[in-house]
Amino acid sequence: MSLPDPSDLRLAPLAPAHAAALVTWRYPAPYDVYDLADADPADLLDPDAGFHALLAGEELVGFRSYGADGRVPGWDYDGHHPGALDTGGGLRPDLTGRGLGRAAIAAGLAHGRALFAPTAFRVTVAAFNTRALRVLAGLGFERVDGFEAAYDGRPFEVLLRQEV
Repeated sequence: MSLPDPSDLRLAPLAPAHAAALVTWRYPAPYDVYDLADADPADLLDPDAGFHALLAGEELVGFRSYGADGRVPGWDYDGHHPGALDTGGGLRPDLTGRGLGRAAIAAGLAHGRALFAPTAFRVTVAAFNTRALRVLAGLGFERVDGFEAAYDGRPFEVLLRQEV
């Protein structure tokens, strides 16, 4: 597939076909920490899960999520920056590292701002993921803490972007 036009990215409700596709995506190590292989597509469709499709035209190119999915066990999210909206997401594996990250995250922030009007956005990123950390810094996120994931001890960074 050719690279989507970054200005063409938009978010839409997650459809069953989108959820079914997301659980098949596989990233190369060490990015496989982001695989949704163990997820049930029906769970991704639950509105409380906060998943949204990232589309270029009608083609699924990624996803964005809001709420608990953006959290990694091992850090006290409720005790730090309680008004922040956790957000996460990913691009389809064949599109990673090709310069779409900034546009994808910016589209997700705009969508989250319109839906939730948060005082801040919070993102948790694996510490090795320098691509994402660089993009997030360019979008105004600042590191507020780091921790080791409860499930495997992998280091993660917590970043915050104030909205007000």
